[in-house]
Amino acid sequence: MSNDLTITEKIFSRASGRPVKAGDFVMASIDRAMTHDITGPLAVEGFYEIMRDEKEKKVWDPGKIIILFDHQVPADSLNAAKNHILLRKFAKDQKIKHFYDLHEGICHQVMPEKGHVLPGQLVVGSDSHTCAYGAVGAFGTGIGSTDMAAVFALGRLWFRVPETIRFEVDGKLGDRVYSKDIILKLIGDVGADGARYKACEYAGDAIRSLDMSQRMTISNMAIEMGGKAGIIEPDRTTEAYVRQRSKGFKLDRGLKSDKGAEYSEVREYDAGELEPQVACPHNVDNVVDVGKVEGKKIDQVFLGSCTNGRFEDLKTAAEVMDGRPVAKGVRMIVIPASHTEYMKVLKAGLVEEFMNAGALVESPCCGPCMGGSFGLLGPGEVGLSTSNRNFKGRQGSPEAFVYLCSPATAAASAIKGKIADPRSV
Repeated sequence: MSNDLTITEKIFSRASGRPVKAGDFVMASIDRAMTHDITGPLAVEGFYEIMRDEKEKKVWDPGKIIILFDHQVPADSLNAAKNHILLRKFAKDQKIKHFYDLHEGICHQVMPEKGHVLPGQLVVGSDSHTCAYGAVGAFGTGIGSTDMAAVFALGRLWFRVPETIRFEVDGKLGDRVYSKDIILKLIGDVGADGARYKACEYAGDAIRSLDMSQRMTISNMAIEMGGKAGIIEPDRTTEAYVRQRSKGFKLDRGLKSDKGAEYSEVREYDAGELEPQVACPHNVDNVVDVGKVEGKKIDQVFLGSCTNGRFEDLKTAAEVMDGRPVAKGVRMIVIPASHTEYMKVLKAGLVEEFMNAGALVESPCCGPCMGGSFGLLGPGEVGLSTSNRNFKGRQGSPEAFVYLCSPATAAASAIKGKIADPRSV
């Protein structure tokens, strides 16, 4: 067996205090733990159940726990309001240092944006898209609320160190083809469970050329092929991003997979051959080239989410629309992923552009993505979304249909009133 390690094995070796390889079972120390308004209440209840016989019912480290409200904000039901009250009290009682109430934005954007995630860290969140933090070279993974309760109490958790699938994406992306198209292509190729409990490691010239915004999109959707994490080797782009958010940060140049590291599989792709991609109902791996569904009438376009709600995404969409109005009979909802991203969009004049085009621009939150807030689809309606899931009933009625795409494809489709190739406008 080779002594060379993948980046995932290196992270788990540090977190468990001993050299480990894929397949090993470890009790690993957690660097950061995140929960939000949907999954947090159950984690809090579980924590107090675990600690019921302890005199001091205190979390392991109030500085390493991050709590955000993003899924149902402002509270859209009495139950949501009660959950918010519960978490506000918990944050106050436990002196949680990083507690973000209604205005900050979606957890997976806010975590790296505020410097809560660093390369080489082991980060858990009670949300499946925690794998997004792999964009900065961390091992981010989603856990259940009961496991999060244990993390609150102990600061440690059992893991089986995952094997790694390496995706080598080389070449140059074509006009109006983006990282969302890359990740949809990979998911369609591998299948919804093709990377089950494996770390997805993204590499190659095409990946290295991406900015942090596009890297976050790719890492975010590793879970859609069953991945435990979606990690990108940190480089100068990563270092520049993190240094703006964490004073004194210095990148460990050894934080990368060794040349002789063992992978369960290596897949190679040519970015130059990639067309704009669309995931069709009702599974994320039901992916086709945009030409296969071009002309499909739509009722709603959702531009946002933790997958594609950053300034760069909205700027791309605005450039494609180029002042043209949203098609008659189509609703367009635009939601920046965080307060910071919203202010960038606002200062750039894009809010005015979208509103003049007939779109609704909402404050930062998950919005229609998980069907728990607003912008729901009715029976028989068709939605086109830049989010990460299109399961039946995900964005409203189980009789609705959701397609997934890039911001450029969403924008082109919004002005045409039907699914459109972004290169056609």
